[in-house]
Amino acid sequence: MTRSRFLIPLVTTVIIEITLITLGVWQIERRDLKHALIAKVEAGLKAPANPLPAQAAWPRLPALEIDYQKVFARGTFLHEREAYLYMLYVAEAGGEPTPGYAVITPLQLEEGGIVLVNRGFVPTSKLDPASRAQAQTAGPLLVTGLLRSGEKRNWFSPDDQWAKKLFYTRDLTAISQALALNKLDKGPVAPFLLEADATQNAGGWPKGGQTLVQFTENHLQYALTWFSLALGVLVLFAVWYRQNRHA
Repeated sequence: MTRSRFLIPLVTTVIIEITLITLGVWQIERRDLKHALIAKVEAGLKAPANPLPAQAAWPRLPALEIDYQKVFARGTFLHEREAYLYMLYVAEAGGEPTPGYAVITPLQLEEGGIVLVNRGFVPTSKLDPASRAQAQTAGPLLVTGLLRSGEKRNWFSPDDQWAKKLFYTRDLTAISQALALNKLDKGPVAPFLLEADATQNAGGWPKGGQTLVQFTENHLQYALTWFSLALGVLVLFAVWYRQNRHA
């Protein structure tokens, strides 16, 4: 085999190997970061609740530092502007999911500004606030729960029904706009949602504590895929070289 005929496949193989191995190492690094994040979240869930982040810090809060923080906030619910986010409720592990809605209610904070609060699940029969009037608490109160960042719509998201205040994606900007919160002159709207804990509401509805703490962790699987491809390419090159070295 001439040197030039050998050199091109060798260089190509080296480039592919470097690329595949780099991708595999990157996935291992992402796995380590994900595990550190999970450990941080689990520790936070066991810790006492902290005050809601100060309004001045809202624009600087990255999504990964917002999600699943346990906090408390004081304020007054603006019940006349509540919205509804479609969800499935599972009463017990392994049970059949019940379709319904999460009640999203703006909370006018004592220190100024508004935060959207997911008060919990209601079945369709309890969507009308009049059917759960006991829970339409007036006056200042304390809400404890977990922070969640917003979601982006995708191709499969049904269209929101702004007129009925029905939503199918946790799009905080869209919900705030539909409720015209910027026209209330009560300060800025927080760029996160507060999902209320399981403290029972008067009358039993909405049912709080619906936060599902869940992380996707496929990084090891992806890493093994990249490393397997790297090994496969190396084997193919070795077979090719063995067959052609005397040609």
